[in-house]
Amino acid sequence: MGTFLKDIARYFLIALLIVVPLRAYVAQPFYVVGSSMDPTFTSGEYLIIDELSYQFRDPRRGEVVVFRFPKQPSIFFIKRIIGLPGETVEIRGNKVLIHSATSTYTLTLEEPYVAQEHQKQDYLVVHLGDDEYFVLGDNREASLDSRAWGPLSRRYIIGRVLVRLFPFSRIAWLPGAAPLHQQQEP
Repeated sequence: MGTFLKDIARYFLIALLIVVPLRAYVAQPFYVVGSSMDPTFTSGEYLIIDELSYQFRDPRRGEVVVFRFPKQPSIFFIKRIIGLPGETVEIRGNKVLIHSATSTYTLTLEEPYVAQEHQKQDYLVVHLGDDEYFVLGDNREASLDSRAWGPLSRRYIIGRVLVRLFPFSRIAWLPGAAPLHQQQEP
């Protein structure tokens, strides 16, 4: 009986030494609540978040990220990165324009992942700092995002969505990854 308990304790300790660092520094589960990312992600979906990639590279435009809400860091949000550090994001109605930091180009985003054309006639210009990102939900009508609370500091970003595990009918690797069709303007 003593050997049995020692074996169980040893296996538990080994599992703990493997699982805890993996969950803390490599990947962690995330459960989607709300409709801000419909139709890309719906409420009730179970995701695995890649925390490791951003240790080696910066987040990229178009990636779906999970982050701590800047106004209340105990809450996690999921949104898509639209603007990168140093850029200026301009929203004119349903159009999103990205102006480079050096003013050498302007991109007009064509966003095939957006739920529907929202009818609000938004106008907003946001200049991003050196470690700031502009994030939006794919369901613009139901999303609390950078339009409401401003740029997202890099320090709040946890990671990008790596895998959708549930529901089984929608299992996917890098779900939500969509090429951002961009038109360059003079």
